[in-house]
Amino acid sequence: MITLSAEALSVLTRSYGLRLAVESWRGDELLADDVPVSAASEESDRSLRVPERVTLTVPRYDRGMSWSPVADDHPLAANGQRLRVQLGVDLGGDQVEWFQRGWFVVQETNADADTITVNAVGLLALVDEARLVSPFQPSGTLTSTLQGLIEPALTVVVEGLSDRAVPGGINYDEDRLGAVMELLDAWGADAVVTEDGYLSVFPMGPSLTPVLALTDGAGGTVIQATGASTRDRAYNAVVARGTAADGGQVQGVAYDYTGPKAYGGPFNPLAVPYYYESPLLTTVAEASAAAQTVLSRLKRTTSLEFQIACVPHPGLQTGDTVSVTTADYTGLPCVVEALTLPYTAGGGAQTLTVRSLT
Repeated sequence: MITLSAEALSVLTRSYGLRLAVESWRGDELLADDVPVSAASEESDRSLRVPERVTLTVPRYDRGMSWSPVADDHPLAANGQRLRVQLGVDLGGDQVEWFQRGWFVVQETNADADTITVNAVGLLALVDEARLVSPFQPSGTLTSTLQGLIEPALTVVVEGLSDRAVPGGINYDEDRLGAVMELLDAWGADAVVTEDGYLSVFPMGPSLTPVLALTDGAGGTVIQATGASTRDRAYNAVVARGTAADGGQVQGVAYDYTGPKAYGGPFNPLAVPYYYESPLLTTVAEASAAAQTVLSRLKRTTSLEFQIACVPHPGLQTGDTVSVTTADYTGLPCVVEALTLPYTAGGGAQTLTVRSLT
């Protein structure tokens, strides 16, 4: 969750005012320091390669300026323009606590009779669209390989992970972002684009300490258990394989011992494995860590799901842990998999898709 002061957090527990400020940049040049916005919202979904989407509605004419992008360097043109989105919580009186929500690349701008609709996406779009022109042959370490795939589009910051050498003979052909995701799995890592616009890389695994408590019926919060119960794509083991320096195969296995589909339980007394293979795995320890990482990611798609409508919390992000209380569950730790956040008045409630961590 984005860090807010104790005073701002206390304001969020009741009716409050939310401010919005949008700047447009192209490279190091500030093109507009106050884009006029009449309506705006954000959507984020961790299951997507580029999780974030922002939609802005801008008046076609404002303060004597046309906001229709007729020039390549117009603030809303889709030629490398980036939007810096800041939100402000009204603290009362004339006090506003401003914080940065994120950076977004203008993907598309469409002009209507009186308004301009701007669609912007998260910064990982820069990596996703930049497919490899020639095969990428990594050398050095996992950190330097990640930097070689991503920088200078985004700055990579690695924390809490042990770096190691990359084995020789690896080629990544076209999918740059796919190569990044494979590397993260093999490293036992996860990554998010922070509100400051850099790629934070850290050990896989959600925190079990909730940043927010959500109770059905409290403060207008509505929580519904959703989703289907299916055996499709339900695994209780992951087998990760790689190649040792001497050419022999290495293998690591991770088992799911918790939940309704746990290994050895009523779901199936036998293992139901998912297979993962990467040339970046050269030892049993590396393969075992990768297997656990992939298992954690797979469990996110099959655990108990809730849909939540609540008063907007402007600091909440996907990947945050929240506690959910309903008639059937008390303080159930869940992770935010997807969310919508209205930036402007009249945007309605915030919606969350969360999945149980137990």
